Amino acid sequence: MAQAARKRSFPLRILVLLFKALLWFLAITILWVVILRFVPVPITATMLMDEHGATRDWTSMGNIDRSMAVAAIAAEDGNFCLHNGFDFEAIEQAWEERQSGRRQRGGSSISQQTAKNVFLWQGGGWFRKGLEAYFTVLIELIWGKNRIMEVYLNVAETGIGTYGVEAGAQRYFGHDASRLSDLEAARMIAVFPAPQSRSPSGGWTSRYAGRIAARMRQVRASPLDDCI
Repeated sequence: MAQAARKRSFPLRILVLLFKALLWFLAITILWVVILRFVPVPITATMLMDEHGATRDWTSMGNIDRSMAVAAIAAEDGNFCLHNGFDFEAIEQAWEERQSGRRQRGGSSISQQTAKNVFLWQGGGWFRKGLEAYFTVLIELIWGKNRIMEVYLNVAETGIGTYGVEAGAQRYFGHDASRLSDLEAARMIAVFPAPQSRSPSGGWTSRYAGRIAARMRQVRASPLDDCI
């Protein structure tokens, strides 16, 4: 009888352990997100694994020219201020392009990219995607849009071994991020999808930046940047 009782209790013990592990995971990750709501992100997994080092200079949103955030919305996530972390229309469009074999555009929102860049690692896989969705929900609830944009602009890779718009502005334009022109902001954001292979002075990048700058005028004339 005692042996049978032990056998019956074994699955229960496993469930209790799993429940405790889940509670610890939730507590640690929520505390992590709360702390980073108020302090600069010290380093990310991408920076740690960068063989070229990680030149960066954390800059508050108030010291980043607004044109940089407008350029990010124009190029990366037009519905940033309107969605709750996931732009399902963009995700659906990206899926349709992949299925049809056309050029694949990213469906990740700025919030999703920020969650991945800060808390996770580069690369795919459903497990990492699941964690990305979890952290996206947390930062939307705890940080809010302005903080998400601030962190995004500070941890995004802006060149080989260069992270954040302040380090990028100093590298490419010789001045700080507080006085970026629309074209400079557009040229830097054009580098974001492929910072290892693109340069703001490249021919294709310059043409793409021109299109971004045109979209920036549309963003400013609409409510699309009201949250920053």
